[in-house]
Amino acid sequence: MAYKDLHDSPFDQTTIAKLDFFEDYAQAWIPTFVMSEADTICIFDFFSGTGYDLNGVEGSPIRILKKIKEHIGNIFQKGVKVKVYFNEWEPNKKEQKKFELLQKACSDFLYENKDVNRAIELNLFNENFEELFPKLLPEIKKFPSLVYLDQNGIKFLSEKYFLELEKTRQTDFLYFVSASYFWRFGESEEFKVHLDIDMEAAKKEPYKFIHRNIIEQLRMKLPANSELKLYPFSLKKGANIHGIIFGATHPRAVNKFLGISWKRNEINGEANFDIDDDAAKIQATLFEGKRPTKIEDFQKRVAIKVLSGEITTNKKLLDFVYAEGHIGAHASDCLRRLKKKER
Repeated sequence: MAYKDLHDSPFDQTTIAKLDFFEDYAQAWIPTFVMSEADTICIFDFFSGTGYDLNGVEGSPIRILKKIKEHIGNIFQKGVKVKVYFNEWEPNKKEQKKFELLQKACSDFLYENKDVNRAIELNLFNENFEELFPKLLPEIKKFPSLVYLDQNGIKFLSEKYFLELEKTRQTDFLYFVSASYFWRFGESEEFKVHLDIDMEAAKKEPYKFIHRNIIEQLRMKLPANSELKLYPFSLKKGANIHGIIFGATHPRAVNKFLGISWKRNEINGEANFDIDDDAAKIQATLFEGKRPTKIEDFQKRVAIKVLSGEITTNKKLLDFVYAEGHIGAHASDCLRRLKKKER
C-alpha cells in the first residue's frame, strides 16, 4: 500500500482515457469562468507528473496549458488572471528528477507559446501533497477553481481533503481513484483511518459497481445541507476497475460533466464499458420479456413523476435529471412523447 510511481512507464489506455476526460472538462470549464465576471481563476494539478510520458504523450500539465491557449483571445479580452498550480513530488528521493522534467516541459511550452506565458501565473511546487494542500486551500476557497487529484497511495484518499473541498463554493474537482485499493484494503485499519467505507456493503454488489457504491457512501458523509453533487465515471482496465469521482456545487458544472460522460458512452453515461449490460436488454427474452435500459428506466420514472404531479416545473425536472445522473435530452425526449399522447 505504498507510494506507486505512476510515470515509470508509458501511459496505458486507462491513463490516457483519464487524461482525455480531464482535458475535456478543462475545455468546458475554462471558457465558462473566463466569460463570467471572475477576474481570477485557478487550476490546481496536485499530482502533475513530468508533463509527458516516456513516449512523448502529453500529460495533464501540458494538456491544461494547451486548453488555456485555445481560449487565449478571450482571456486577454476579458482581462482574466489565470493562476496555474502544478505539483510533482517523489517521496524519499533526494533527487527530484520528475519535478525537473516537469519544470523543463512547462518552460519549453511557455517559451514556444509566449502568449500563454503572458496570460498565466505559473506556480510549480515540489512538495508533499499532505503539506501543500492546506497551504493552497485558501486560494482554492478564494477563487473559482478547478482541482485535479490523482490517487497515489491510500492516505491521499483521506476524506479530510474531500470534506474541505465540500466547503468551497466555486470549486470543481476530478479525483482519479483505483477500485482495487478499496476492494483489497478497504477493510483494513490502515485504510479506514483515512477513508472509512463499508466494504461489506460494497461487496454485496459486483466488483464493476464499486465506484457507484463508493459515491453513494461518500454522499452520506456530506453535511445535511451540502450543495455538493458527486458523480462517478468508471474506467475498465483488464479485470480492474478505475474511476473518476467528480464533484461540484453549481448546476452548470454538473451539466458539463454529465454531458461529457454521456458523450463518451451514450448507453449509460457512467463508464467506458457497458456497466449495466444495456446492450443485452435490446432483445426481449422468453422469460423476462424486454428489460428496460438505463435510459428507458429513467424516462419511465420521469413520466410517472410528471403525470402524478410530483414534477411540475422545469427546475424540479432538471433537479431530478441531475440527481439521477442523466442529461436534459433524456427528459426532453420523454416529455415530447407524453405531449404526443395527450393530443
